[in-house]
Amino acid sequence: LTLVFIGDGAPSGNYGYTNSGYSVYEEENERLTESLRTKVSAIKSLSIEIGTEVKNQNKILSEMDNDFDSTGGLLGATMGRLRTLSRGSQTKLLCYMMLFALFVFFVIYWIIKLR
Repeated sequence: LTLVFIGDGAPSGNYGYTNSGYSVYEEENERLTESLRTKVSAIKSLSIEIGTEVKNQNKILSEMDNDFDSTGGLLGATMGRLRTLSRGSQTKLLCYMMLFALFVFFVIYWIIKLR
């Protein structure tokens, strides 16, 4: 884009422009200025929308960070309980597993027998 500005007090004969030629350049400058104004307005609204989107995304990321922190705490507590359970005697754990397996076996046997 090339803008041509000619001073108001410049005589028309110095630059070889007639009054109508001066008017043409002035109209072109006005048209280009309006075009530039429209583009700047569009960029301004776009940058405002980008700023709003960034704020929303930061809020979502903050909420996710809080959720991950709480989940990490829950997982840590669960792992602690699992370690406590694994420290107990292996025979006790094996006994519980056998009793559970027998219970499941009898429930399945009972369901099949009732058919």
